[in-house]
This record gives sequence, C-alpha cells and structure tokens, in this order.
Amino acid sequence: MKKHGILNSDISRVLSYMGHTDCICVGDCGLPVPDETERIDLAVRFGLPAFMDVLREMCEDMCIEKIVLAEEIREKNAGMLEEIMEYFEGRSLEIVFVPHAELKRMTKTCKAVIRTGETTPYANIILQSGCIF
Repeated sequence: MKKHGILNSDISRVLSYMGHTDCICVGDCGLPVPDETERIDLAVRFGLPAFMDVLREMCEDMCIEKIVLAEEIREKNAGMLEEIMEYFEGRSLEIVFVPHAELKRMTKTCKAVIRTGETTPYANIILQSGCIF
C-alpha cells in the first residue's frame, strides 16, 4: 500500500505513464468528457471533492510546465481564478487562456479528465507535464 502521494489508483497510474508535454485535465462536475478520453470520476456529491483540493494534490505529484484555463473564468468565476493564480504564484510555468469551447476540444488529447464535485462555473484546468530533469 502507498504511504505518500495520490492514493487513487487511476490517477496514480495515469500520472506514472505521462511524459513531457502530455496533458491531464481537472474539471468541474459538468465538464463533458470525450468518449476517447479516460474519465476518472471522483465526484461524490455537489462540492465534494472540491476542485482546488484535487488540483493541489495533482500538483504535488506532477511536474507542470503549462496550465490552460478558459477565458470565461476571468469574468464568470473570478474568485476561483484568484485561488488558482495564488496557488501557482512564484512557479515557473506558462499560463494560457483559451475560449471554453477550445478547452473542451483540448480534452480530447488529454490522457484523462478527472471529474471533481465542483459546481462553480469554468473550474476546469489542463495541466501540461514538464520534464523533471
């Protein structure tokens, strides 16, 4: 049994086979997941688990060089954007904003989409894997 890190076996498996520039998405409970993309469903009920709780754990277990957010988060969920930006403050990574429709299209190339119980709008992020050496 694992002593540290992410205990969810599906998330742990996906992270272990990701390489440089591969992507994984953490999304709210309403984000559609393309049929060709693996869905890892953590949602238990509305709000549980919270988006930021899952994002923080993902970032502890993953080298990230780039994040992608929906442009709409700026206006429709400024509080969540502030939390995300505070969390990533001081880290050397690229931050990209795209229209929400484009972010949804991008999930087709993600290794997986992790569904949280989050119910606030546009609480979705794509994490691009960096290189650890």
